[in-house]
Amino acid sequence: MELYGRINGLNRPVSRLFFGCAIKPMNMGEDVGALLDAALDAGINAFDTARVYGHSEEALGNWIRSRGVRDQIILLSKGAHPTIHMENGAPVFTRRISREEIRKDVEQSLLVLGTDRIDLYLLHRDDERVPAGEIAEWMDELVKEGKILVPGVSNWRANRIREARDYAQAHGLTPIGLSSPQYSLASLSIDLYGDNCQTIGGASPEKAAARNYYRESGLPVLSYASLAQGFFGGKCSGDDFPRREKLLDPLTLAGFGSRENFAILKKAEQLAGEKGCTPSQLALRWLFTRGLNLFAAVGSTRPERIRENLAALSIPLSQEEADFLSED
Repeated sequence: MELYGRINGLNRPVSRLFFGCAIKPMNMGEDVGALLDAALDAGINAFDTARVYGHSEEALGNWIRSRGVRDQIILLSKGAHPTIHMENGAPVFTRRISREEIRKDVEQSLLVLGTDRIDLYLLHRDDERVPAGEIAEWMDELVKEGKILVPGVSNWRANRIREARDYAQAHGLTPIGLSSPQYSLASLSIDLYGDNCQTIGGASPEKAAARNYYRESGLPVLSYASLAQGFFGGKCSGDDFPRREKLLDPLTLAGFGSRENFAILKKAEQLAGEKGCTPSQLALRWLFTRGLNLFAAVGSTRPERIRENLAALSIPLSQEEADFLSED
């Protein structure tokens, strides 16, 4: 398959894999120059960060400035994430979808990243109490000011995206140009990070309708948790369902440790053995057989894993083989 795609509003091809910058060393603000060099050298030109990822924007900005690569890369950041505090042992989310909060996060991201524009800017969450048309107006203002090129959303339901895009078209505004839900070969069982995070995997009518909307509209999709929190990365095998609690960390266990997902993992191991690749590579390749205009955010702390992930896109995988793994 082609290793690059197009996103309307950007003047260069975009690597189908985004380097996910929500990794521990970047969140801690460490020097990750060699790692990001390896990603760019391998052919990944898109980098995905967020205001809420600790010092990730700072680490990415330091690399961009030190290497002088701003015009070589596609820069994505996200903002307007809710604030979180604990009450009686449970997280409480305070939504921040307002013109003022969005602008505040954009300005701070521009400053920390050391750039005058962000190529793809996504609202990290939704607030369905706010009319989608108002949000479209706010994002269009930022486009007209040159601060962002393409507005997008993360963890929005498909009907809200449709509403915002229809409003933008009717009023001559820049439409939402990218959506970022969770999507992976393994189906997600819980709200992974809280506050109504959205997944488009699974057999429910709502999820199937969302996938159909993306197929029919052609709206680019950037999947996150694309490898199911490492479920396909060798932590366990397809026969390990009885031992899952000993092998998986609590988040992966709660999100992806279902009997059905272990059955999918066993199929992936079988097919990967036949193809001479890893189950992780096969799970990544599967995403690109679903008829979506798909991009996938994948983080790594090792250059060799970056190259392995990129090589996954070149693995031959027929529709019949992909459907053997899952027909979602």
